[in-house]
Amino acid sequence: MTSKPALTSITRGSEIVLRVFADFLIVHASAMAALVFVAFRLEDTPTQTIVEGLATLRAYYIGTFLPLSLIFPAVYTALGMYTRLRTYSMGYKVRRAAQSAFTGCMLLLFLNFLTTRSSALPRLSMLVFAGLVLIATPGVRWLQHLLFAWDKEATPSAAEKIAAEPAAGPILVVGGAGYIGAVLVRKLLDRGARVRLLDSLVYGDAAISEILPHPNLEFMNGDCRNIRDVVKAMTGASSVVHLAAVVGDPACEQDKQNALEINYSATRMMVEIAKGHGIGRFIFASSCSVYGASEFLMDERSKTEPISLYGKTKIDSEKVLLDARTDTFHPIVLRFATVFGLAPRPRFDLVVNLLTAKARQEGVITIYNGEQWRPFIHVDDIARGIVETLYAPIQNVSGEIFNVGDDRLNYTLAQIAEKIREHFPETRIQEVENSDRRNYRVSFAKIRNQIGFECARTLDDGIVEIAGAFDQHVIEDYQEAFYSNVKFLRLMGALNSKDYTTSRVMAAFSDTPSAAS
Repeated sequence: MTSKPALTSITRGSEIVLRVFADFLIVHASAMAALVFVAFRLEDTPTQTIVEGLATLRAYYIGTFLPLSLIFPAVYTALGMYTRLRTYSMGYKVRRAAQSAFTGCMLLLFLNFLTTRSSALPRLSMLVFAGLVLIATPGVRWLQHLLFAWDKEATPSAAEKIAAEPAAGPILVVGGAGYIGAVLVRKLLDRGARVRLLDSLVYGDAAISEILPHPNLEFMNGDCRNIRDVVKAMTGASSVVHLAAVVGDPACEQDKQNALEINYSATRMMVEIAKGHGIGRFIFASSCSVYGASEFLMDERSKTEPISLYGKTKIDSEKVLLDARTDTFHPIVLRFATVFGLAPRPRFDLVVNLLTAKARQEGVITIYNGEQWRPFIHVDDIARGIVETLYAPIQNVSGEIFNVGDDRLNYTLAQIAEKIREHFPETRIQEVENSDRRNYRVSFAKIRNQIGFECARTLDDGIVEIAGAFDQHVIEDYQEAFYSNVKFLRLMGALNSKDYTTSRVMAAFSDTPSAAS
């Protein structure tokens, strides 16, 4: 029996063939129109000249234009029109289609000149051809978009009906007592949403104790690996935000087995349970660390090459989720930039927070491989990005990957150090080289174009608020184990499940494409 992914691939391939064929027809229809334009200009010439002219046009079309026209599908494919633009906004698609058409026209005209050593046709006809291609190629896409939107408005799909209906059940936040989760839960409650929070409270309940009495919050103390806890938490839920994870490269390397269980195996299990309970929207917290090391600007189309166990568990979980997409189950992958800023559960194992604390308390900061790039984002902006994704039209986000951050917050580590020194001028910066070769700048155009998300908090905002926390004695000793995932987990010991059934279930879901190797 043919598998669903295989059928999806066949359908996708057929769609690409049709799109290539449609663009090829546009090119040739434009050429025919240009040749007709030339033919009409022959009306006032002698009959013999008209016959000769038409013969010349026919010979040019068959002998020169027809083979050269193959340039267009080649150029369009090279520029990603058939493989990389599906997930972008209509405005972006139209701009890219126009740019690709322009590139194809210029290349054809250049090769036409090299082939014939002349224009072979009146220059005005060439302008007619180029103008028609430049108008029709993006124009057809825009028309298709309008017709599709009208059709969907007239006959909404099952997915859109789900999205249009008010959520009957609560939003389940798995890992809602953590660094990001505690901020997200507050934002959802402020919005008037009903929230169910599932967390094993590895780091205690200090981050959520203040909001536990909230009438719209239902707290469940449970392990995301425990099938009974997850089934109970998902029963009646409308959407899921999956934040639970062993976060960061050092923490994962310290406890590989439990990192695999929590970061990957539990995700596989949750996907199956969510689909079984009819949950429509499932948001998964991934990381820009899946890009590994690269000198290029990375976006959602870029090749992922994670160089750590943490990154591998994230990319493996992404694949499981996206492969599970159906007309009624809508997974969404959010690749977070490197987080900074204060939260109800503060962390000082994050580079901006840690360097700010060191500059404020000790006057000396050390940066490793200062020329490496990282994207950054304030924890409040991450929570806001999740909320905007939760409430975005389902057709804009279903089955999509979004980098969550802002192009303005791509910095080298050396630039981070200098930015911190602007706030603490006496700070001494030490630069050290080590084996960590993670290096990536990230584009956040897709989430800006498709959802309208941009960061509101700057790096300076985060530095100022952390310094203020020390000034107000909210935080005294940033080196306490509670503020570091690695230190805290080292003190706690392994996060092994105490339940035999859970251990067996996790073993059943442990087969990964890459992380298990």
